[in-house]
Amino acid sequence: MRTGWIRELNTNIARLVTLYIKKKVMIKPEFFDIIELLINLPEAKQFIGSQGSIVECFEDGKYEVEFSNNEGETTALYTLSEKQFIVVWQAKTKSWIPVSERLNAVINNLSENQQQELLNFARFIHQVS
Repeated sequence: MRTGWIRELNTNIARLVTLYIKKKVMIKPEFFDIIELLINLPEAKQFIGSQGSIVECFEDGKYEVEFSNNEGETTALYTLSEKQFIVVWQAKTKSWIPVSERLNAVINNLSENQQQELLNFARFIHQVS
């Protein structure tokens, strides 16, 4: 639950609002899921948005991810924590994760201040469109 003042756009009207936030369950990474990086790995030549497949799940919450080229040849193997990637395709269901769930996963990895900045940016986009 969060309570705060919100000023309506283009007015001086302020309202006190309370938001009841229900945290969505994160998707648990599993074998052969496709992930997308949230960080740069320059030493592995993999960057934010690069996709790879989970090939090993460790008990300490880390995952071995294989990155490959268009010919299917492995270009890098890297051990990552859950905060360094999001799942974009689930092997178990053989389906892509909806964009809204991907966005939620990214937001849950942000600090409170970063989440507020993102909310402000979303309001700006909404106002422009």
